[in-house]
Amino acid sequence: MEIEEIREYGLNKKGVTESFPFDNETLVMKVGTKIFMMISLESNPLSVNVKTDPEWSQELREQYPQITGAYHMNKTHWNSVMTEGLKKELILTLIDHSYDLVFLSLTKKIREEITNS
Repeated sequence: MEIEEIREYGLNKKGVTESFPFDNETLVMKVGTKIFMMISLESNPLSVNVKTDPEWSQELREQYPQITGAYHMNKTHWNSVMTEGLKKELILTLIDHSYDLVFLSLTKKIREEITNS
């Protein structure tokens, strides 16, 4: 997958914003006020960080060498995903899963605002 395809996929989700809060090379996507995906614009191959359930994280890391604990993040909950060699469906599933986990962690009020927007 190409970076623009991943970016557009993330932005098409309800309540998503993008910014560069850390530097000019790391695109951060948030739902509400919380990060659900980071895209490294300078990495080759393309790399994204996504949040995953801890048990699934372990399975993914054992099954795919392209998936590792995310650098500078809680490695129990965050994975770095080198997209090269992975099926598009898996990458999209990981993005969906991360969005859903973060969305569900938002307050009820914020979730309702996003859902009703």
